[in-house]
Amino acid sequence: MLFILSIIPSNIRAYQETQALPLNEYRIGAKDLLEITVFNLPELSQTVRVSEDGSITLSLLGRVEVAGMAAQDLEKKLAALLDQQYTKNARVTVFIKEFQKVAVLGAVGRPGMYELAGPTTILQIISQAGGLTAQAMNELYILRQGKDASKTRITIDLEDLVIKGNQDLNILLQPKDEVIIPIDQLRNVFVYGEVRNPGAIPFLLSKKITLLQAIAQAGGTTDWAKKTRVTIKRKDKKTGKEVKIPVNLKKLISGKTSDIVLEEGDVVIVP
Repeated sequence: MLFILSIIPSNIRAYQETQALPLNEYRIGAKDLLEITVFNLPELSQTVRVSEDGSITLSLLGRVEVAGMAAQDLEKKLAALLDQQYTKNARVTVFIKEFQKVAVLGAVGRPGMYELAGPTTILQIISQAGGLTAQAMNELYILRQGKDASKTRITIDLEDLVIKGNQDLNILLQPKDEVIIPIDQLRNVFVYGEVRNPGAIPFLLSKKITLLQAIAQAGGTTDWAKKTRVTIKRKDKKTGKEVKIPVNLKKLISGKTSDIVLEEGDVVIVP
């Protein structure tokens, strides 16, 4: 699936979680910012950003591959290179000033940018972002950038992941991933005529609402309702014309016919 999710809140603010990051577990990647200190050769001490190909360029040493290495491993590698060419018993420290990040947006406690300190799953990043809010929909989406700058959308069923515990869905995140938990939208259908509380009936987009549920929320039918002649008025999405759907409510209540899922803006008339 290559389309981009359109339900994204407009008021999302940037937020960066400050936390202690286990450097011995984190693997250096593209765009990380490294502060390298060489005590024996201070002229080599510098702050460099890892390039897209996973390398850095240092004075005297030139290009050095660093992607996939832990900071401690890179310290040993640089010390060994210096020992071979310039000095003995080189003392090198590597401090990662900026990490690879992912964006967590939508129905979480603290939407914003989060650093990937080692292998990080969906549930771990949601926990860091303050957990899901009550407005979270049933699915989340991961927008993942490909090599050609295109984005692929990965869909995860939240009920299957969180409630049923399907660990196959708890996938590892990659740098630059965008984790989007859509905020549920409130919609309305309308019930008029011989019901006790006619008017708008709100429902959550992810939960949907059926005809029987809408009539029940409207207080049920009155004693004068003609249950065999209920009509659903619906606007056709393609043509914009109104379509009338006749319904025998008695058969629905008795289970002889299936309940009908209503759509946003439907008008139910109970004559």
